[in-house]
Amino acid sequence: MYQVIQKDPALVLQGPQGLLRLYPVNENAVRVTQTGRDHFLPQPETENHTPVVLDKSPCPCYQVVEEAGAVTLKLKACSIRVDLATGALTYLAPTGEVLVREPRTGGRHLVETQVTRNIFSQDGELVERHTADGVKITGGDYETVEDRMAYHAKVEFVFGDEGLYGFGSHEEGYGNLRGKSRQLYQQNMKACVPSFVSTKGYGFLFDCRSLMTFQDDGYGSYVWMDIVDELDYYFLAAPEYAGVLAAYRKLTGTAPLLPKWAYGYGQSKEYYKSAQELIDTVEEYRRRDIPLSFIIQDWQSWEPGKWGQKSFDAARYPDPDAMMERLHQLGAPLMVSIWPNMNGMGDNQREMLEEGHMLGNRSTYNAFSKKARDLYWKQAKEGIFQHGVDAWWCDCTEPFEADWGGFALRPEPHERAMINTQAAKKYLDGGEWTAYSFHHSRGIYEGQRATTGEKRVVNLTRSSFAGQHRYATVTWSGDIGSSWETLRRQVPEGLNFSASGEPYWTFDIGGFFVAPGQDWFRCGDYPQRGEDLGYRELYTRWLELGTFMPMMRSHGTDTPREIWRFGEEGTPFYDAIAKFIRLRASLVPYIYSLAGNVTLHSGTFLTPLGLAFPNDPACLQEDGQFLFGPGLLVCPVTQPMYYDVDSQPLEGVAKTRTVYLPAGCGWYDFWTGAFYQGGRTVEADAPLDKLPLFVKAGTILPLGPASQYPGAEPHPALTLRVYPGQDGSFTLYDDEGDSYRYEQGAYTETPLTWDDSARVLTIGARQGSYPGMPQSQTYRVVLGDQEQVVTVENGQELQVSF
Repeated sequence: MYQVIQKDPALVLQGPQGLLRLYPVNENAVRVTQTGRDHFLPQPETENHTPVVLDKSPCPCYQVVEEAGAVTLKLKACSIRVDLATGALTYLAPTGEVLVREPRTGGRHLVETQVTRNIFSQDGELVERHTADGVKITGGDYETVEDRMAYHAKVEFVFGDEGLYGFGSHEEGYGNLRGKSRQLYQQNMKACVPSFVSTKGYGFLFDCRSLMTFQDDGYGSYVWMDIVDELDYYFLAAPEYAGVLAAYRKLTGTAPLLPKWAYGYGQSKEYYKSAQELIDTVEEYRRRDIPLSFIIQDWQSWEPGKWGQKSFDAARYPDPDAMMERLHQLGAPLMVSIWPNMNGMGDNQREMLEEGHMLGNRSTYNAFSKKARDLYWKQAKEGIFQHGVDAWWCDCTEPFEADWGGFALRPEPHERAMINTQAAKKYLDGGEWTAYSFHHSRGIYEGQRATTGEKRVVNLTRSSFAGQHRYATVTWSGDIGSSWETLRRQVPEGLNFSASGEPYWTFDIGGFFVAPGQDWFRCGDYPQRGEDLGYRELYTRWLELGTFMPMMRSHGTDTPREIWRFGEEGTPFYDAIAKFIRLRASLVPYIYSLAGNVTLHSGTFLTPLGLAFPNDPACLQEDGQFLFGPGLLVCPVTQPMYYDVDSQPLEGVAKTRTVYLPAGCGWYDFWTGAFYQGGRTVEADAPLDKLPLFVKAGTILPLGPASQYPGAEPHPALTLRVYPGQDGSFTLYDDEGDSYRYEQGAYTETPLTWDDSARVLTIGARQGSYPGMPQSQTYRVVLGDQEQVVTVENGQELQVSF
């Protein structure tokens, strides 16, 4: 039996397994904590703790209702009922509808486990291992000691007729997670975020930083956690997905705006070998009149043999200041790769060792220590940032990948989980290790913010965690292979990552490994690499999809990725690639407005159709299409139509793609303007230079010129494309494009509304201001084959009638 022992400021019950606490955080969120001890642990307030949730103050607006056999905690947006006989929880909507529940016999389980840690000898043996990710160091000579008692934890669920999304991005290509299982941890190609949402209007966030398992199959429906000091999670509820997402961000923090240039096209490869090659590449894009927003320096910019040294090799980058001056003259900010591991006794590694900030392998720095993070930032600032570098690429943020070398055959999922978890536990707390990337990102963000407010932080990372978005990270899907199947899987993985609550996700356009190899992860399909017309087709389709990602970035090994590597102007692959890079450039006003909505209003870029249209059952099964922002339905081509491997022509393949148009609204073909009612399937034209793209009726789509880079044309005229059929609205966001003055209100929002019955577009009064804001703005308003050009003076309201 469970007994109520406290009602304020939380509902606390005593039961057979210990203490259960329901703590109302706000009207949309309840914190659920259970422990086998006779007390709850105090909330750590140290600089080395992982503060996943920021908002933990109790909400006064709740009721405790006791009735025969049960007690219920009631909030405005949800309730939780506790069965006093078993402790089973039932999660309810305000109407009393059951959203989800535990089994009637109870669904929370704690089993004590001993947590150990290793104490390493400071001069013990080290073993070097050469991998695809560089030299990895393994430490020996250590003593294992008992650290503390903790728990294995399990939370069981009884789900209804619903779809589930979340838990980060992985490799299997799952969309709706019903009937699926997943091992949840950090690894190259796995970015774990311990949260999920339902199409029924609720979600869960688990405050767990160890290996986890999600299961929804014949073994049951549950979340299992390897090590927790107490079971601690959050139940979130709102009538719609947007409200659940907002509740998640209210708990975990705001996603800062990236600089405007980060929303254009970025060029990378493995790897540019000198300052001159970087400059030459940008100059060639400018000569060809192909937009390029930023360029990326992959690893090896350091002195040879000094792995992970955060400074430029003087022989190949003789004058970093001059390099950055020229790149900035060309309008191309630079992103530079830095690593958490060091080898070869460069100055950075030696300093970290002298200060005692290395883990037991004496190669990877301890990002869980604030002092270590501060030193890491100091090194990055003095060696790289002070030269004018604009952005970071924090690679290998797991920071261990034990299965990434020495395995010709891909280990089974449970084997990989154990291999990688055991490797991490050797050096890190087993109850904390999956949050390494969180702390690493935190150090970069806090360091740069303390250094300057004029340059926004951008940090591309290979791992993620709940709340990491507040450190301006963009997570990419790792070193994936180049194949059509991998391309297909990227779509649902990105959608699940976004549904986890983290808004910024991307991939290596074209896949990282193009050619096959002996290691299990070298799984590209194209031994002829960039010469293979089959690969060129795959790359082109991948780039088309990348046009609709939060960050559009081409990268990989085995073959370079610049546009001229795929032909010349007038040839099909080149022209298709150029078309979509230009489309990305023209979409920047739309994308930047989405980014403003993410920051100011807890919005998102990518939405699974099941969450966007929860009342359309067909959308629960559609994992290959998604919404980009509120109005664009993106339908990528993920099968070859022209060439197989080794440039073998394909015969008789239709150049179309089957598209499902969600019910409840109308849809327009972006390319032709043709209109379709929703709730049906169509065969959309999909030649090489066309990705099927549909626009929801009622959408107002702002477009700009295909400029060489954002800001190349100050305050250009914008096109507003109106898609009639129902009322619609959109908020146009703008600011300086960089700096953090937007946090003090230096930005504008212009409301755009479409009255369908009156056929009137209202460009609302501009709200706010920022330095350099234009006094007038010209718009080309397009409605089908009609258009009007208008100029708004001083941000005043203007109506355009058709």
